[in-house]
Amino acid sequence: MPSIRYKQLDVFAARRGGGNPLGVVVDAQDWSDAAMQRFAHWTNLVETTFLLPARAAGADYRARIFTPTKEIPFAGHPTIGSAHAALDAGLVTPDAAGVIWQECGAGVLPIRVEGQGADRELFVQSPKARIVGDASHGGEALSSVLYGIQPGVLPPACVEGGRRWWVAEFADETALRAWRPDHAAIRALALATDTLGLCVFARSAEGLAVRAFPAGVGIVEDPASGAANGLIAAYVAERDRTGQLAQGYIVSQGREIGHDARLIIRIDGEAIWVGGRTNTIVDGHVDWTDA
Repeated sequence: MPSIRYKQLDVFAARRGGGNPLGVVVDAQDWSDAAMQRFAHWTNLVETTFLLPARAAGADYRARIFTPTKEIPFAGHPTIGSAHAALDAGLVTPDAAGVIWQECGAGVLPIRVEGQGADRELFVQSPKARIVGDASHGGEALSSVLYGIQPGVLPPACVEGGRRWWVAEFADETALRAWRPDHAAIRALALATDTLGLCVFARSAEGLAVRAFPAGVGIVEDPASGAANGLIAAYVAERDRTGQLAQGYIVSQGREIGHDARLIIRIDGEAIWVGGRTNTIVDGHVDWTDA
């Protein structure tokens, strides 16, 4: 297998090193499924993506998303990072409306391209989400996780859209940032309810402070969660239509684990757009055999 282009990115970063890392193999059309999975396991990043020619009508290119253990249909920061890599590699050019079309396991998704160079921001339209359960569906497992927490305006809910998460609002940002959750209890909740885990949020001066605990897939805390923030935004849009967050807001995430992510949420009717800035940290080539 020839040496091919590889980028390691910092997605949704307010500052370099503050976002969510992503590996992108740019020229992956000759890679087998097994080679992709082995490489994703080797990088040991939360996700690694592989760019290929499009198969679906209307798509500019295709992105396959792998965790170290399996392929997944959609996730937010791999989608934004893959678009960044495709643009930088010259695989795609925005159309007259400033949109590129990325094929993935969730379908063909529009991605808005705003700005150029270091100031460029990309926005993906999140898969349509719906509320599939309230606190009663979480039962004792959810009650155990949130015991002693002063709730915010919106009650806990289970939201599905590409992925399935529990979301819960805290009454106070300081309490959210200082919270030391029971990770075993969050994992028990995820397994009992077939969800990724729990996202908690609190209102802040810019919009929301968010923390995400995808214990259902073995991750303790995620520094920047595009898909999860899309679900939170859909929940806010559904249940708080006239509030200050109804048209969109800024998300701060990851400071509690040494990151500093900044995500931009735009709510346009039923359409939820999740975006932000991506930095290229490593730009080079990778040698990988299919043996």
